[in-house]
Amino acid sequence: MGISNSVVAQVLQSCDRQRAQMYFKSSLTALSHAMEDLVLTDSDSPLIIACFQRERFYRQEAHRYRRIARKTNQVYVLAAPETEFKNCSDVYETVAFEPSDALAEEWHLVVIGNRYTACLVCHEKTQPETATMSDSFIDSERRFEGIWTFDPTVSRRAASILLDRIAIYRPELQAKIELAYRLYITLEDTQAPTGLVSNSPLTNPDPFVQRLVTYLQAGQYKLLKANKSLAAKQQKERLLNSVIDAVRRSLDMTEILQIAVQKIGEELAVCRCIIYRCRETDNVAKIEREFVSEEIPSVLGKIWQLKNNPLFEEAIAERKTVSADDTRQDTRLTQQAWERGTGEQLQNIVENYQIVSWVIVPIFYQDRLLGALELHHCQEPPVVWQEDDLALVDAIATQVGIALIQAEAYTNLEDLNEQLEALDRTRSNLVAITGHELRTPLSTIQVCLESLAAEPDMDPKLRQVMLDTALDDAERLRNLVQDFLTLSRLESGRVEWNLETLSIVECVELAVSNVKARNSDRALPTIEPLTSKNLPLVQTDGEWLVEVLAKLLDNACKFTNPDGKITIAVKSNGSNHLEVTVSDTGRGIEPKRLETVFDRFYQEEGALRRSAGGTGLGLAICRQIVHNWGGEIWAESLGKDRGSKFHFTIPIAVKTSNLDDGRSSARKKPGKTPKRRKKA
Repeated sequence: MGISNSVVAQVLQSCDRQRAQMYFKSSLTALSHAMEDLVLTDSDSPLIIACFQRERFYRQEAHRYRRIARKTNQVYVLAAPETEFKNCSDVYETVAFEPSDALAEEWHLVVIGNRYTACLVCHEKTQPETATMSDSFIDSERRFEGIWTFDPTVSRRAASILLDRIAIYRPELQAKIELAYRLYITLEDTQAPTGLVSNSPLTNPDPFVQRLVTYLQAGQYKLLKANKSLAAKQQKERLLNSVIDAVRRSLDMTEILQIAVQKIGEELAVCRCIIYRCRETDNVAKIEREFVSEEIPSVLGKIWQLKNNPLFEEAIAERKTVSADDTRQDTRLTQQAWERGTGEQLQNIVENYQIVSWVIVPIFYQDRLLGALELHHCQEPPVVWQEDDLALVDAIATQVGIALIQAEAYTNLEDLNEQLEALDRTRSNLVAITGHELRTPLSTIQVCLESLAAEPDMDPKLRQVMLDTALDDAERLRNLVQDFLTLSRLESGRVEWNLETLSIVECVELAVSNVKARNSDRALPTIEPLTSKNLPLVQTDGEWLVEVLAKLLDNACKFTNPDGKITIAVKSNGSNHLEVTVSDTGRGIEPKRLETVFDRFYQEEGALRRSAGGTGLGLAICRQIVHNWGGEIWAESLGKDRGSKFHFTIPIAVKTSNLDDGRSSARKKPGKTPKRRKKA
C-alpha cells in the first residue's frame, strides 16, 4: 500500500514562493535537534510530526521523543519498520509505513505551537555506489533537498499533508487527527495560531541562526571534500598494491603484462590500455597485451609506430611520462610530426584508433628500456590528465619493470639450469663414448703390436695383416680426435671461413667419391645423386660443404643395409637458398627424436648398446657448419625402419640458367679427398 507521492513535492507545489535547498545530513541533524530542544524548553504544547526514513534512525532519537511526549499529547512518529517498529499508541503515536512509500526517502519534522512554528521537510538525493568507502564516509556524504522555514503557512501545509498520510495508515486515529486540525491547522492563511507572537525568535530568526546553518553547510562541504580526497588516495593506493601483488605473484612475462593492462584499464576506467616490449633503438613494436572497453577498436597484434613519434621520443629522452590531453590540438602531433615526415602516419593512427587523449609511460629499469605502457581516451570530450593519475601510472610502470626483470632473471636461470643439465648429459655421454671408442681400438693396436714383438719370425702375410689392423684402428682413433677438435673449433668460433662461388653439383660428386674411397673395403648402399646441371651457384666454403655432405652420407651408409638406397637431391626452396636433401631407406628415426639427433654424443641405441660405431658428433658438426653460413638443417622420418631424410640449406651466390657460364672464372677446388692408406 506504499504511497508514491512526495511530501516535499506537494509542499513546493502549494507554496510556490518556496525554493528547495541542498542540506547535508549533519546540518539537518543540528536543525532537528534545535527544533526539538525548543519544544523541550518551552511551556507550549505544540503539534509535532517527525518522519524518520528507517526504524534504525528513529531508535537513535527515541529517548528525545519520550521526553517531548511529556509536553504534549499530539506527537506522531513515522518510520519504515525493520525489526520491532509498528503502529502503536503509547506515550506518542507511532506510524509504520510501507518501505515502498515515498516517505522512506524523506526526512520531516514539523512543529506547530501557539507561539511558534517550524518546518523541515527534505527528500534524500540518490547517491552513487560507494561500496568501497567506509560507512562513516557514506553517512557523512548523504545529501537532502528540501525546505527549512518558520513560515506558518508552509508549516501548516506540511502538517496537513503528513496528517492525511497518517490517517491512511492509522484510520483509528481519525478523531485525534481532527482535533489536531482544529487546534493547529484549520485557520485562515493570514491568521496565526492562537497566541502566536509576531516577533518570536523563530518567526523572525536571529541572523546568528542563519550563520550557524551556513557554517555547518560549509564545514560539511570541506569535510566531504577531504573525505573524497582520502577515498581517492585510498583507491589509488589499493590499485598500486593490487597491481604489485598480482604481477609479483608470477614469473611469467606474458602473465605479468596481461595482469598489468587489465588492472590499470579497469581501475582508471580508460578506453584502452596497452603494453609492449621494445628497446630504445626499435622503430616499431608489436602490441601483444591490451585492455579495451566495449565499442573501442582493438590494436592487439598491430605494429605500433615508435620512430619519429614525438610523444614516444620525448618520453624516452626525458625518462618520464608524457601526455597529450587533446591529440588534435597538441603541436607535437600536429606540427613536429609533419616536420619529421610522419605526420600522416600518426594522424592515421589517431583517427583509425580514435585516440582523443594519449599517455605514454616508458618502463625503465636501471636506465634500460624494457617497454612502454600507453593509455588512450577515445571519446569526447578530451581528458585533462591529472598529475596524481600520471604519478600513479608511473609508479605502476616502475613495479612492472621490476617484475619483468625478475621474470627475465628467472627465465635465464631456467635456461642456465637446462644448459647445466645438458652439459651433465654431455659429460656422461662423453665419458661413456670416448671410453668405448678409445678402449676398443687401443686394445686391438696393443694386441697387434705385442704379437709382432713376440713373434719376430711371424709369417710375412700374417705380419701384414697385423700391421693393417693396427693402422686401421689408429686411423679410427685419429678420426675420433679430429671430430672432437673440429666441433670445438666450430663452437668456439675459431674457424676461418673461405667463402667462394661453387657448383653444388661438383661438391656432391666430390663428397660421394670421398665416401666411396673411405669405405672401399665394405659393401655400401647404392648412392644416387639427383642433381641438375642448371642449378645456381652457391656462396660458401667448399671444404666445409663437402664435409657436411660426406658426414650425412656416412651417417646414411651406417644405418642403411647394403641392398638399400641413398639419394642426394638439390632444389631451390623459393628464396635465396638451395635445399639439399640426403635420403635413405635405412632404419629411420622416431619422430620424437628428430631434434635430438643433432645433439652432441647422441646415440640412438645408447652409448654402450649400439651396433654401429661412431662418436655421435657427426650431425652436431653438420649443424654447426650449416648455421655458420646462415643455413638451416633438419631431419624427417616416418618412424622406425621407414628411412630418413636430412635437409640443409645453402645461400645462393649467382642465379643463372646455365651453370657452365659460371665455371670460366678461376676458383679453388672445393674440398679435398682425405688420403687413406690402402689395405693389403
